[in-house]
Amino acid sequence: VQLQASGGGSAQAGGSLRLSCAVSGSTFRPNAMGWFRQAPGKEREFVAVIRMNSNNPYYGNSVKGRFTISRDNAKKTVYLEMKSLKPEDTAVYYCAAGAGVILSNVANDRAYDYWGQGTLVTVSS
Repeated sequence: VQLQASGGGSAQAGGSLRLSCAVSGSTFRPNAMGWFRQAPGKEREFVAVIRMNSNNPYYGNSVKGRFTISRDNAKKTVYLEMKSLKPEDTAVYYCAAGAGVILSNVANDRAYDYWGQGTLVTVSS
């Protein structure tokens, strides 16, 4: 199973970026896919998650109202639309997929089975 993330890069504060993450590996059926991020010197932080059979996404408090997560089940791909970017959004963003993610553990990185390689997002002021 591989998760391939793309779309990172640089943006000005107030700008937008869109990340994508595709899962390959025919035997794995995630029930949720999400994004975490890790800034230099900080712990990994939950960003957003979406379940593959539900339209209810969940967001970390720091990105609510600015980021939108969506999915394409047929492509086993999840997207993260990031708007109104701030310098504090600068981090390496990791996508993750899990087969046993439930409401009580969506923000726990140990709930996810597979991780992408990370894509760097840099926001300048």
